[in-house]
Amino acid sequence: MEQKVMHGVYLTGHGGFEALSYQDDIPMPTPAKGEVLIKVGAAGINNTDINTRIGWYSKSVTGDTNSGGAGGLDSAEDDDASWSGEPLKFPRIQGADCCGTVVAVGEGVDPSRIGERVLVRTMQSYATETDPVACITLGSERDGGFAQYMTADSIHALAINSDWSDVELASIPCAYSTAEGMLHRTNVGAETVLITGASGGVGSAAVQLAKRRGATVIAVSGAAKADEVRAAGADRVIDRDANYLAELGPDSVDVVVDLVAGDRWPSLLDVLRRGGRYTTAGAIAGPIVELDVRTLYLKDLTFYGCTYQEDAVFENLVGYIERNEIKPLVAKSYPLKDIVEAQTDFLSKKHTGKLVLVPPQDD
Repeated sequence: MEQKVMHGVYLTGHGGFEALSYQDDIPMPTPAKGEVLIKVGAAGINNTDINTRIGWYSKSVTGDTNSGGAGGLDSAEDDDASWSGEPLKFPRIQGADCCGTVVAVGEGVDPSRIGERVLVRTMQSYATETDPVACITLGSERDGGFAQYMTADSIHALAINSDWSDVELASIPCAYSTAEGMLHRTNVGAETVLITGASGGVGSAAVQLAKRRGATVIAVSGAAKADEVRAAGADRVIDRDANYLAELGPDSVDVVVDLVAGDRWPSLLDVLRRGGRYTTAGAIAGPIVELDVRTLYLKDLTFYGCTYQEDAVFENLVGYIERNEIKPLVAKSYPLKDIVEAQTDFLSKKHTGKLVLVPPQDD
């Protein structure tokens, strides 16, 4: 029997936009034991898609995430250019976000799942006793949502009952789980939280999710996007070029949620109160920072690096959506074939919220 084919985008190697190949003859996947086959309704764009494509995760790279977004990074080493530090297998279908519908199931999966609308976990836990933070990322270690169809382990495709559109739901998985993972790990409550990069996908998600937890949110954003960040729930917005210490004063913040890093990083520790918590899941301004270790120990600070997510993080998000406790922030959607235009717009940083790709819906 001739294998069915589908439209999708292959990542053919690390590099610039030339490494993205939109094709209409990609073999349609078949669900293996314990898996479901999903017809993709929409798939969001995230920093991790671009970081993986250009090899930014390689330890040989020290610059910001935008510097090689279009043309790639000559300094990236293929041997450690994925987030996990393991070589990536090509071709790979990226796409860390997926909203879709289950259309087939593999052995051992209840056939009643066919027809379910689902969201797929981006960060998928495979923890063991010897490796309690073992995980993989959708679109990196396994094919993701930049295609008409994808497979996922049934346990990582969560049914969702919501009146949101596919585009709106596809704006959630990566950005919101990253943000919720940081807030969950640091146990944020009714306290003062400073969020950097607050107009981006993860940052704007963190604003909403921190407010949901009762926090007072101070957001860092460019002046042009300040009103949109306030609309997302921020109690106060300070300009990203401002002097944080002068604006906020020393020891004024309980938790810093940082997605930026870069050369302004030391001032984030200055505004943290004694005993405060710093959490990060990104470094869009550059991963290399200067740390005065005395600030760390004399202020009794706690640092949290957040990649692994407990299953509860994504389960909580599904509940928030179904109870309408959060809202989607979609800036624009594009046909999947226009992925280069969409990623170009993403790199321009002129939007607030998420950009989303929509694959062809005909079979």
